Amino acid sequence: MAIAGSAPAYSLAASSAALIGAAGLFSPAALLWCAIPMLGIAWAFNYLGRLDVNAGASYSWVGRALHPSLGFAAGWSLVVSALIFMVAGSLPAGQYTLSLFSASLSQNTWAAVGVGAFVFLVMALLVLLGARITAHAQWIMTGIEIAILAVFGILALFHHRPGASFHLSYLWGFGHFGGVSGFATAALVAGFYFWGWDVTANLSEETTDSKKNSGLGGLLGVAAVFAVFEIFTIALNMNVTDKQISGGTFLSDLGEVVMPGAGGKIMVLAVVLSTIATLETTLIQISRSLFAMGRDKTLPSVFGKTHSRWQTPYVAIAVIVVISLGLFVASSQIGSVNTILQDAVLAIGLQICVYYALAGIAVVVAYRKVVFKSASNALFVGIWPGAGAIFMGFLFVENCMSLSGEVIAIGLGALALGIVPLAFYWIKGSEFYSNPGSRLDAATADAVDAEFGSSTLSVGASNNSGSVATDL
Repeated sequence: MAIAGSAPAYSLAASSAALIGAAGLFSPAALLWCAIPMLGIAWAFNYLGRLDVNAGASYSWVGRALHPSLGFAAGWSLVVSALIFMVAGSLPAGQYTLSLFSASLSQNTWAAVGVGAFVFLVMALLVLLGARITAHAQWIMTGIEIAILAVFGILALFHHRPGASFHLSYLWGFGHFGGVSGFATAALVAGFYFWGWDVTANLSEETTDSKKNSGLGGLLGVAAVFAVFEIFTIALNMNVTDKQISGGTFLSDLGEVVMPGAGGKIMVLAVVLSTIATLETTLIQISRSLFAMGRDKTLPSVFGKTHSRWQTPYVAIAVIVVISLGLFVASSQIGSVNTILQDAVLAIGLQICVYYALAGIAVVVAYRKVVFKSASNALFVGIWPGAGAIFMGFLFVENCMSLSGEVIAIGLGALALGIVPLAFYWIKGSEFYSNPGSRLDAATADAVDAEFGSSTLSVGASNNSGSVATDL
C-alpha cells in the first residue's frame, strides 16, 4: 500500500517535466536529498503510530503531542492536498489511456478530464466496498507496475541517445540547482514524488498488528520507491530529449527505446495501473482522515459514520466524489494538461510540507523523555525526524517566496480555508479542543522503554466506537 501510495510510474509521468525543468541532469540528486529527510519523517510516523493507533494519523498525533489546532492543521493539509490530487492523479490516467489511440487526443484537456473522471469514479466505488477489496486490487496492480518498471528501468540504463552521458555527480551534486531557491523548487517536486507512502498510517485501525506493520510498511515503501525513482530518472536523462519531456508521453517514448513496437504501450499500462492504484490510496487517506475528524467532531460528525455492510466511511467518500468532480470541470478551464499538473504538483508540495513537518516535531516532543537514553533513540526518534521537519519547513518557507502567485493561491488558499471549520468547532466546544488530557504528554514518553519494544503502550487514542472495522 505504501508503494502504491507513492505511485512510482504515475509520479514519474506527472512530475518528471517539473523536476527536470528545475534540476536538469541533477534530478537524481534532488531525489536523493529529499529522500534522506523523507525517511526521517517515515521514522516519525513509525514511532507515533506505536503510541496512537488512529485513522487520522498525523491529525491525531500532532493534536495530542503539540496542540489541537496544529493537529487540525495537519489533518486539513492532508485533506486539501488529496482533493487537489484527485485532479492531478486522474489526468495522467486519461492522458496515457488516450495516447493508446491518438497522440493528439491525449493532449486534449477535456478528453483527458473525462476519461480521468471515469477512472476516478470506478476507484471510489472500490474504496467504498472495503479495505480488503482495495488491498487485493493493490497487490495485482502495483505488482504488475513494479515488474514493468524494474524490467524497463534496468534495460534503459544500457541504452542512451547519441551525445547523452552520465556522471556520478548527477547523483549527489548539490551546487547545480541555481542557488537555494532552485534547490528548494526541485526538492519540493521531489517531495511530491514520495508523497503517499503514509497511507499505511491512515489504515492503522484496519491493519493486523498495526503498531508494527503500519510504520514498517511506510519505511520500506519510501526506500523501495526511491530506488525506482533514481533508476528511471537516470534513464530519462540518458534516453529522452527535453522536447519529448515537454510532450507529456515521455515514458512511452522511453518504452519504445527499450522495446520497439510494444514497449511504449507496456509503459502506458504501467502508468495507468499506477494512477489507478494511487487514486485508491489517496481516497483511503482522505476518507479516513475525514472519518477521524468527524468522529472527533472537528468537522461535521456525519463524516464519522460508516456503512453498516462495508464498514467504510461512505459519507466522506460521497463528499469527496462530489467535490472532486467539480474540480475536474474547473481544472479544464486552466489550460493544458501539463500546466495543470505542474501547478498542482507544486501546490500539493507546499501542503504536504505542513503535515510532514508537524509530524517530525510531534515525535520528538512525544518521546522527549527517552530520546537521549541511547544512540539509536537519538538518531531515529530525535535527530533524523527533527532534521526532516526542519527540511520540510525550509521547503515551505523558501518556496512561498519564489513560486508563482497562482501556485501560492492554490496551495496556501486551500490551507487558509481550514480556519473556518477550525474556529467553528473550537467555539462549538469539540472535545478534541477542550480536553487536553487526551494528548500525548510526558507521561506517555515515560511509559515507553528505551528500545521501544513490546512494552510500548497505545495511549491517547480516540474512543474508537463506531470506527472503521478491523478488516484486514
